[in-house]
Amino acid sequence: MTPLKSYCYKILTTLTIVVFITSCSNTKFLQEGQLLYTGAKINIKNDTLTKKEKSNLKDALQDQLRPKPNSSILGLRPKLYIYNITKEPKKQKGLGYWLKYKIGEKPVLLSDVDRDFNKKIIVNYSENKGFFNAKASSDTISKNKKAQVIYTLKPGARYLISQVHFPKDSTEINAEMQSITDKTFLKAGNPFDLDVIKAERERIDEHLKNKGFYYFSPENIIIQADSTVLKEPKVELFVKLKDNTPSLAKEQFTIDKTIVFADYNIDDVKLGKYGVPYNTDSLEVYNDLYIIDPEHKFKPKIFDRTLYFNRGDLYNRKDHNLSLNRLISLGVFKFVKNEFIVSDSLHHKFDAYYLLTPRPFQSLRLETLGKTNSANYTGGEVNLNWTHRNFLKGAEQLKGAIYGAFDVQVGGPKDANNIIRFGANAQLSIPRIVAPFKFRSSSAYVPRTNFDIGYEYLNRTQLYTLHNFNTSFGYLWKENERKEHNLKVLDVTLIAPQNVTEKYLEQIKGNPAKDISANPSLQRVIDKQLIFGPTYSYTYTNTMLPKTNTFYYKGSAELAGTIAGLVSGADAKAGNQKEIFNIPFSQYAKMEHDFRYYRKLNSKNTIASRIIAGVGFPYGNSTTIPYVKQFFVGGSNSIRAFRARTLGPGSYDPRGQNATFFFDQSGDIKLEMNAEYRANIYKFLNVAVFADAGNVWLVNEDDARPGGKFSKDFIKEIAVGAGVGLRLDFSILILRLDLAMPLRIPYYEEGDRWTFDKINFGDNSWRRDNLILNIAIGYPF
Repeated sequence: MTPLKSYCYKILTTLTIVVFITSCSNTKFLQEGQLLYTGAKINIKNDTLTKKEKSNLKDALQDQLRPKPNSSILGLRPKLYIYNITKEPKKQKGLGYWLKYKIGEKPVLLSDVDRDFNKKIIVNYSENKGFFNAKASSDTISKNKKAQVIYTLKPGARYLISQVHFPKDSTEINAEMQSITDKTFLKAGNPFDLDVIKAERERIDEHLKNKGFYYFSPENIIIQADSTVLKEPKVELFVKLKDNTPSLAKEQFTIDKTIVFADYNIDDVKLGKYGVPYNTDSLEVYNDLYIIDPEHKFKPKIFDRTLYFNRGDLYNRKDHNLSLNRLISLGVFKFVKNEFIVSDSLHHKFDAYYLLTPRPFQSLRLETLGKTNSANYTGGEVNLNWTHRNFLKGAEQLKGAIYGAFDVQVGGPKDANNIIRFGANAQLSIPRIVAPFKFRSSSAYVPRTNFDIGYEYLNRTQLYTLHNFNTSFGYLWKENERKEHNLKVLDVTLIAPQNVTEKYLEQIKGNPAKDISANPSLQRVIDKQLIFGPTYSYTYTNTMLPKTNTFYYKGSAELAGTIAGLVSGADAKAGNQKEIFNIPFSQYAKMEHDFRYYRKLNSKNTIASRIIAGVGFPYGNSTTIPYVKQFFVGGSNSIRAFRARTLGPGSYDPRGQNATFFFDQSGDIKLEMNAEYRANIYKFLNVAVFADAGNVWLVNEDDARPGGKFSKDFIKEIAVGAGVGLRLDFSILILRLDLAMPLRIPYYEEGDRWTFDKINFGDNSWRRDNLILNIAIGYPF
């Protein structure tokens, strides 16, 4: 028997024993006459429903039943077992109390189940879904001190909608309801469904709110069902206003004055009628806006750009919400409140009040953190961040930061080199599009113009120093909560090397006397680099929605040196490389796509997957892509069975390099795939099982890294790893520990790349080289 088979056999044997012991042991704690409730089963007796309809009805009814049985994992009830074996604590604190009542779970007994109540729930839910003649019964099956309740539902025929009527009258509100009858959710031939009826009321209310009926409510609509006029199981529906609908709810309102309290403080400002401030000293009128800002903290034009109501406009809910969201997205107000107060009841006008409480304009934050990665680097970082949220009195944000960091290689090779970084950056973010053309956004998010500048000093001790200067100018805007665009019209990076040591130059040129092979690819790390051009990224996500299937996509594109290359006629391959300030500028095109899919199996179990594909192509003034712009794989957020930057390109074997430079593998093409099953075990405790695959490749052949070029055989060069993870979710942060091992290693001989037969958990050297522990913050994707 192979080591892997032996290991699996031991695991299965152990699991079998554990399942047997825990499944039997819980019932021995029950008292005489007690039965452990193991759950309910629902049978539906109906010949007219399809298999899928029955399944959907069963699942919905199952969610309605109470109480729920004790939680189980693979048929086991570990929480119940912990409760049973833990002695009753003397005090409501301490380890014993925590184990029994926080970790453990009190047994759910058959006596806790109110079967008559559950039958009423089943019948009531069925009636709401159109089964008006539903009947339910129950039975109990008990064995070995365990009991299951069987509910049998006879739903009868499901009533369908025969016709939908919207009675007419001469009122304005009725005319608005009539104008949208063609978009009704209530369709003849569809089943009667109370949830659809509620949605129809919300639909009508939304339309009326956008037509000036501010005081209207969905509760003012009644949908009556009549099943007496037809012999078959069908109903006629009548959609109309309730007779007792308030007269105010039937009136359309227009905006009179818009009044902004830009520095509102509930503790300092006296309140008038309806809770609205009546102290209007220092009132300033700006384009029909009435602004109260005694200390002139804000420029009035920011409210003119942000608020969508104008005097005389018909009230609509869309502009109402849009204005509030845009005020919040300015980032300068802590509280945003809006009230509408009737100013002219005869002509149905009201004033719009905006009560805005500013956040502290300036803040200073110090951050310290410790970190480690799979390349055996351990270190720390200190960040000092300063923010001014209203720099020019127009909600402009000025951010500045200085930072320092160090990484020390622990447990790695003796001659490993440490990394020291420090730098500073600043950003001015203006809440509008600064451009020679007009840009009017109807999004709930204020568009921003960003100016960035930064510098970083990086020193790899005993190797080299790099000075990195960068600056950019561009725009950030969101269409809605799902779609975001980030366009940098100009993004400039200048990298200048310094203090390159002989030790590093030996690795580039080679030294036969020291048995060091030449590796010219390392030269690219210390080349002077001037990179400039536009970049663009687009992000779409609906992961914030309570849906079973959600997606995330981010696509990015870069064009560097394109115009300069065309104008100058640069051609590096032909020996005609051009320079700016005595530095060859980079010319390349690059794009990357990151697609993620999440499937929520239930409230505690999720499947997450990701595909990343990227390609960069040098041309004109460049034969290679700058090192800082290339792709890398491996590490805690990538292919976790391989240390960071140690994989690829292609089938190239980096192990022959000096260990100091082992962690420098990069490529022009990237393909990565990840899949992960995530399960919640207890509150903050989550586990995962995952598999990762991928690699990077080169566009052009590199003599120093044979096998690195992308070819038709790229599938054979895909690395594969798998493992298990533990995640501690403390809300403010998620601590992640992933243990992974390689299953397919692309730099082995072609017929020997799968490693199943090499797995030997009893071999200390195998575990040391192949079990990779990743410690990180947050989920990998």
